[in-house]
Amino acid sequence: MGKEVDISKVVRQHLETEQFFTGFALRGKARTLESQDREDKMVVAGKAAELEKIAEEVRQCCKCDLGSSRTNAVPGEGNPDARIMFVGEAPGADEDAQGRPFVGRAGQLLDKIINACGLKRSDVFIGNILKCRPPENRDPRADEIISCLPYLQRQIEIIDPEIIVALGAHAAKTLLNSTKSIGQLRGQFHEYYTGIGRPPVKLMATYHTAYLLRNYSQENRRKVWEDMKKVLAELDLPVPK
Repeated sequence: MGKEVDISKVVRQHLETEQFFTGFALRGKARTLESQDREDKMVVAGKAAELEKIAEEVRQCCKCDLGSSRTNAVPGEGNPDARIMFVGEAPGADEDAQGRPFVGRAGQLLDKIINACGLKRSDVFIGNILKCRPPENRDPRADEIISCLPYLQRQIEIIDPEIIVALGAHAAKTLLNSTKSIGQLRGQFHEYYTGIGRPPVKLMATYHTAYLLRNYSQENRRKVWEDMKKVLAELDLPVPK
């Protein structure tokens, strides 16, 4: 008879071989994940660089009269890869002084709304239709919107958010090219088109936080919160009670 087979040795060798190739597969997967992570970071870094170029253009812009009356331009700020982008009407006095969007009382309320959604300000991107403050916070003029809107449009294309939240009538009506009131537009998703051949971005219109401060009521507060819950549900994010 031939030599007896050492069963335990054969089994041990088999297990060692399995473990070797399993470890190889796991290491290969880890390298793949690391490569994907590097690629994602490079994409975000590229977006951030493009947004900074736009911001510098905005700071140098004098296409309309607001360029000569501002203290600081307010290009917008936030996550260059944000899933949600908030768009307001125009900077106010606090924003003009600091060069940052939504930093006054209306901005503090927006921060509370963002936090109530389980998010941080750094998770989203915040901007305005106009990048400079109109005198006495008057409504934006048509020529100012025409001069300034391309900056915002380019920001939206770069960030490519899943949802835009238009704060107030001016933002909603401008982005949607609509004459409807904010009361008619809010509470439902609309489509914002970034360009020919590109899929639309979902847009939720809601009340501006400055409006909430002027007309604070449980009813208005509830409406805004209902709008934001729809945004979270659309993104498959947890909806706080």
